[in-house]
Amino acid sequence: MKNNHTLIIGSGIVGATLALKLAQAKMPVTLIDARPDRDASAWQTVLSKRDARVYALSMASINLLKDIGAWQKIASSERKADYSQMQVWQLNGMGELLFGESEDSSGAEDNSTENRESKLLGSMVEPAVIEHALWQRLCEDDVSDYLTIIAGKKVTNMDWLGAQQGYRVTLDNHTTIDAALLVGADGRGSFVRKQAAIGLDTLDYNQTAICCAIHTEKPHQATARQAMLPTGTLALLPLADITDDDKANPQHWQSIVWTLPRNQALALIEEDGRVIADKLAAACHYELGAISQIESIASFPLTAQQAKSYVADNLVLIGDAAHGVHPLAGQGLNLGMLDVQVLSEQLAHDFTRSGGTIWGSNQTLRRYERLRRPHNSLMMHSFSALNWLFAGSLAQLRPVQQIRSEGMYRVGKMKPLMRLFAKQASGV
Repeated sequence: MKNNHTLIIGSGIVGATLALKLAQAKMPVTLIDARPDRDASAWQTVLSKRDARVYALSMASINLLKDIGAWQKIASSERKADYSQMQVWQLNGMGELLFGESEDSSGAEDNSTENRESKLLGSMVEPAVIEHALWQRLCEDDVSDYLTIIAGKKVTNMDWLGAQQGYRVTLDNHTTIDAALLVGADGRGSFVRKQAAIGLDTLDYNQTAICCAIHTEKPHQATARQAMLPTGTLALLPLADITDDDKANPQHWQSIVWTLPRNQALALIEEDGRVIADKLAAACHYELGAISQIESIASFPLTAQQAKSYVADNLVLIGDAAHGVHPLAGQGLNLGMLDVQVLSEQLAHDFTRSGGTIWGSNQTLRRYERLRRPHNSLMMHSFSALNWLFAGSLAQLRPVQQIRSEGMYRVGKMKPLMRLFAKQASGV
């Protein structure tokens, strides 16, 4: 039988999810990450703090996490904030898009679990909460026979041995591992991508995002909000309530991603937290009232990128190693999770159809690329176009403002189109 061993470099959310999918299908897989392993005590230390960053998981991503047994752990931790509405508006023109639960005009009230879940657009979850759930699953007995985890080791070399043998990878302790398929899930600066000499198309937005956690005067009411400002987008995303005080007065903590021109952002990040909070509240016209607390203020530059190819002989890229998009729609991780879903399906299909003789063939990998790269390209360019449409000097020209305002107003009146947008946002 052909060697079907898979080696995944990078044990972040996307890499770990793929490892679990393959192990569940009884496919031998090794997962390598340069970060040292955490024990239960170290995880509790990490999880004791509120993280300002949050992932807006679509229903498609949630369903994938359910399939691998990780979502159940996230749900039981109570460290998630479901959202059933999305609100998008601009402050310098008419037009607002509001879609989700409020569109159900039946008047009937149904609070069953099934009905609540059917109305969800997704859930906001802190990165460490997802990673902890995946770590718990990776350690469980039902996948241990097919899964090897190597933590705290860096890959120093990759040698292609030919299509039949695949890759031989050398670690920093001189250990070597052979695999028929090498998966790069090692982020935007992917070592795998560079070693495979795969080029990269990049776009620098000359913007920086400020992220933080805030406590607002008014509750978020399970609504993800995004204000389209002349300086860039300002997202207010529900955060889970983690303390007893939070739970006694719920839905007041939110994660902020505030996009600004780079120089403006770098100057603002040097200000006192109270000053940032006041400017933030004013920027969104006090949509949720005053901001009483602000935590974990940080910033990161905004760029988009895409690998010129997602695959090579015996090698495939997934997640941020393959693509990175503007965060204005919160779809970066969701695109990576769709990569996992499609790649695992293609691999399993060909392996089963071939009677266990085909694993990671060039044809299979190219099919994955054909299914994912055009979709990711469309999403990347769509987000770039939206960013251009609302932010920057050209976006403030009167004709552009009028077209934008009229467009948002008209779209907001089209209920079937709004329901389609809601479905697309959920990813299912």
